[in-house]
Order: sequence, then C-alpha cells, then structure tokens
Amino acid sequence: MKNYLLLFFLLVFSTVSIAQEAEKALGVVVNSSDGKPLENVNIVNLNQVIGTATNKQGEFEINAKPNDTLHLSYLGFKSIKVRVTNDWLRFGSATIELTELALALEEVVVNQLKLTGYLEVDVKQVPVINDNYRYQISGLPSTGYEANSAGTLSKIVGSIFNPADFLHRVFGKKPNEMRKLKKMKQDDEIRNLLASRFDREMLTALLNIDRVDLDEIVSQCNYSKEFIQTANDLQILDAISECYEEYKLLNRER
Repeated sequence: MKNYLLLFFLLVFSTVSIAQEAEKALGVVVNSSDGKPLENVNIVNLNQVIGTATNKQGEFEINAKPNDTLHLSYLGFKSIKVRVTNDWLRFGSATIELTELALALEEVVVNQLKLTGYLEVDVKQVPVINDNYRYQISGLPSTGYEANSAGTLSKIVGSIFNPADFLHRVFGKKPNEMRKLKKMKQDDEIRNLLASRFDREMLTALLNIDRVDLDEIVSQCNYSKEFIQTANDLQILDAISECYEEYKLLNRER
C-alpha cells in the first residue's frame, strides 16, 4: 500500500512539474486605434530572460509562469509591460493593445525686445548670460559644483568615476540583473532582437537600469562616445557583459 501511495505522489509531482515547465502565455497584439494585428512585435519575458516576436496575425507564445512580466515593444508604438496571471495561463489567449506614439511639438514663444532708447531701461531687458553653471552628480549632495572653476569639475568626476569603484557601485548593487547578461547572451531570439535595435529600451528593461546609467556604464568601461552613439543594442550588451566579467575578476583581486 505504501508503495502505491509513493508511486501516486511521484506521478502527481511529476505531472505538476511538467505542467509548470510547459506553461506558455498565448496572446495577440493589435493596434489600439483600429484593432489590426501587429507583426514582429518584440516580446521579452523579463524574469526568465527569453524572447519572441509576433507572427503575421499578431500572435505569439512564450514560456511564462504566474507573475512573470512581459515587455512588449514595437517601432512607433508605446512599449508596455504586462504581468502574467494564473487566469491567462489557464484560460488561453489574451489580446494586448499597443498605442501609437503621439508626437506633440511644444509652441515656442520668442519675445521681441522693445527698446525705449533709455540705456538704464533697455539694459534690463537684455538677457544675462551666466557662465557659472552648477552641475549635480547623482548620489552626491544637491548643492552642485561650479563649472567655471578651473579643473574643479574634472577633478570631482575623476575621483568619483574611478572605474573599479564605479563598477562596484553599479554591478554590486544589482547582481541579479547582471546575472541576466549570461542568459541574454545565450538566448538567440533576444540576441536577434537586440541586433536590430538602437533605442536601448529593451536593455534597460532587462537590466532594470535607466538610459543614463547604461551610457555611463559603457563609457566607464572605456568605450568611446562614438561607439555608444552608433552601436546597436547587441553590441552594447556584449560590451557590458565583457566589462562585467572584468569587474568580477577585479573584485576577486581587491
């Protein structure tokens, strides 16, 4: 009897495990304005670091578990994040709408100077150009630093952005996100998606960092400004990955 019970529990456990591994989120991505399906929408599971794209009918399927987050992006449309629920996995396909980006140009008002002919009055209308700009650096007190002091800003930045310390602050605080680098490099679908992108949006979503931090990481890893401006997202990924491996080696030696 005990053997039968043991076999029963093993079968149930195996069935549940297989079901969990085989769970897929099915969906259709459409344009919110007209309901037409969108082809080649990039979809990435941010938790499992796997990706896919929609077909001609806007359909997709991707491995997912409850509470996983899917990141959907498409050129000319606002990217969104969608949480996977038990009901979604249980009852089938879901329809997801993407909204087109609306580009609004702000009105620029140019005030013409109305001179009176009196120097004391007219001089007050002329805008004052101040070279004493103040710079604020993330993580430091909000007082800022004067740019016109010779060498002041460069000395401050040089002391703060020591490569070893900089990498420790960035990578050391986000070890889980940095571990995703290996998964990202191993997933062919994600690599193909990143190779065709230059907006850094998917990278920042996957690594949970903003665009400014991303550019700073690549810059402090001794990559040129030209590389940062022209490289596709896959090249940026490989650059960060190489830098992360150097950081880990350096961290062990410290």
